[in-house]
Parts: sequence; C-alpha cells; structure tokens
Amino acid sequence: MQFWENITTFFSAENYTLFVVSLGSGILCFAAGVVGTFTYLRKRALIGDVISHSVLPGVAIAFMLTGVKNPIYFLTGAIISGLLSIWIVDFVQAKSKLKPDTILALTLSVFFGVGIVLLTRIQHSGVAAQSGLDSFLFGQAASMGIFDVKLFSAIAVINIICITVFLRGFSLVSFDEHYAKGLGFNISILKSFLALITVITVAIGVQAVGVVLMAALLITPAAGARFLTNSIPKMLAFAGLFGFLSGLIGVFISYSGTGMPTGPWIVVVLSIFALIAILFGKKKGVFARMRLRKSNNVKINNENVLKDIYKLADKGNNTISVQDLIEKEKHSLSKLKSTLNRLEATDYIDQVRGLVILSDKGRIAAREVIRKHRLWEIYLSKYFQLDEDHLHDDAEGIEHVITPEIEKELIKLLDRPKTDPHQSEIPY
Repeated sequence: MQFWENITTFFSAENYTLFVVSLGSGILCFAAGVVGTFTYLRKRALIGDVISHSVLPGVAIAFMLTGVKNPIYFLTGAIISGLLSIWIVDFVQAKSKLKPDTILALTLSVFFGVGIVLLTRIQHSGVAAQSGLDSFLFGQAASMGIFDVKLFSAIAVINIICITVFLRGFSLVSFDEHYAKGLGFNISILKSFLALITVITVAIGVQAVGVVLMAALLITPAAGARFLTNSIPKMLAFAGLFGFLSGLIGVFISYSGTGMPTGPWIVVVLSIFALIAILFGKKKGVFARMRLRKSNNVKINNENVLKDIYKLADKGNNTISVQDLIEKEKHSLSKLKSTLNRLEATDYIDQVRGLVILSDKGRIAAREVIRKHRLWEIYLSKYFQLDEDHLHDDAEGIEHVITPEIEKELIKLLDRPKTDPHQSEIPY
C-alpha cells in the first residue's frame, strides 16, 4: 500500500521538487550514457574514473582563486583539470613504455590526491563559503534545481548533435585509428573533440552524483548495451535509455526510503539494467551464448555420427548395427543413443532393432561433412605444406564451421579435386 502511495505522490503535480530532481537525474544519466559509449568502445573504461577524479583539483583551485561557490567557475576549473588529465595520459603513453592501465591509474591517483589535499586545506582555512564543497565527492542530487535541469538538457542536446554529426568519425576512431586516418579523417581533432564533450559531461555530472559515481554513469550503460546489439546507433540508444530510466528509478527509490542517497541508488539501478542485458541479451548475452554453445555441440555430435555411419555402411547404402558404431568409432552408448534419437526425429536415419540406416537426407548431409573435411585437408596440404599426419585433426574441427559459401570457394580454388591427400574419394 505504501508503495502505491509513494508512486502517486511521486507523479503528483504538487511534488515539483521531486519532479525536477528525477527529470534532471534522468537527463544527466542519458547524456553520460550516450557519450560514454565511445569511451567504452575505445577500451578506455578507466578514463571515466580518471576524468571524474581529476575534476576535483580543478574545482578546488577555482574556489581558492575566486572565494565564491559559482557553478560557472567550478565548471571552468573542472573542464580545464579534466582535459589536462587526458592530455597527460596521452602524452605519457606516447613518450613512455608504461602500460595504458598503469598510466591511467597513476594519473587518477595523483589528481584525486591533489584534490583531497586542496579540499582539506580549504576546510581548514576558515573561509565561510567553503561549506558544501565536499558534495563533489559524493554528489548532492536532492538539491538539484530547474537551472541544473536546463544545463543537463543543454549538454544532452549538444552530445546528441555532436555524435550525430561525427558518428562515422567517432566510430572509426573507436575501432581502428589507422584505418580512419587512411580514409582522411583528422584523428587528433576527433579524439580531442570527443574528449572535450566527455570532460564537460563528467564535470557537470560530478555536481549531482559525485566523483566516485560519475565514472559508473559513463561506462555502465554502454557495457550493458553492448550485449544487446552490434549496431553503434542502437547501442547509443540503449545506453541512453538505460541511463535515463536509471535516473528516474533511482530517484524514486531514494524518495521512497529514509536516509537512502540518490546517487548510489541511480548507479545500483543502472548496474541491474546492465546485469540483465549481460545475462539475457538476445545474441551476446550469457544465456544466449550458452544456448549457442549447446546448439553447436549438438550439431557437431550429429554430424560426426552421420559421418561415421556413412563410412561404416559403405557410402551409406547398407544397414549397420549400433554396436558397430560403439566398437569401431569409440562412441559411448548413452551419448550415441541420444544422438541417434535426434537424427531419427529429424529424418536423417531410421532405427530398427538396434540397426541403423541412413535416409536420403542423412546420406546427403553425411557426404557434405566428409566433403568439407577432405577439401580442407587438401587446402592445408597445398597452401600450408602440412604433413599428412597433421591434416586430419585440424580438419575434424573445421569441417563443422565451413559455410556453403566457403565450400564453394574451396572447390573453385582447388579446381574441384577428386581425391584428398590420403587418396580418399571426395563425394560431390
């Protein structure tokens, strides 16, 4: 009952403050999710942590120079500090032999350490205006106003426009910088521009969810979206949707409880979305991969048994016993029975009193597997000069994944051979 009362209050026109906070959080998470997609695709997940932690000294220095808590000054200091951290990362990576993750971790630690030192000094300075600066560490989403919503909306619109205009360039840079350069793209400008909108988004978002959580908003939506699609436009849409819904739901959960912080709950909800996508993604999810792996194992078992029946039954024309398959091809009884039942159910074989015979459909399928196996042996022998005793094992695995298109090209390339390197006939 209390749950439905909370929902009614949450969406009521009178609760203006809650509406502003939820809308602002949703828009901020949307903007971060969209721009963070390219950070994720570039395999620079830790760069979100670097930027979010590096804005802290910029904010502290801006306050020390001005003495006032002006959002414009804070934003300027944060952007400069964030861009400086990215420049240091790229410069050190280009000039040293340190690994990228080492450089990122060192930069993050140094900037965050300097930021904490500066904040501590400000807190002990006695300046009255310093109260509230610690909100940059953990955020203060509940104090969000209509100005923040407008600012977040502007950033989201700018991100969408920039990504729409430079989508192809950002995509190419994310996957292959050398290829993008070969096509005539200015890599330096694209990377710098992408870094700029990323830093601006992080610098603004830090004020709402804090340094510690902003990196999660940048990477987690893209990580979840990656398991749902291979299309970059769709991935951007999913990441933005995950971020927006997480902002709304996180604010609602925070509102429903007592002493439940908004920022952490947004990240928790976002992580749940990402976990669901990782588990249940249609093609790349954990369960989808398990089903695919099981399907491939079934396919391999079926084709191996068909091939063995064909060989033992004199080109598939004679009846053989199940016992022959067990003794001569070393199949286990339980596994063989389940495979034979599957093959019978799909009309590849017929079983009568422990005897097996291939149907026309099964004979064609068996010949196809054997043909692919022997074609691949010829290919390895001719183009890789492998010894004959090394050909069989390699072909055993490849025969199950050769597509009809590849098979056609092999026949053409090898000039439709009649026998394999062992002088066995290739069935066409």
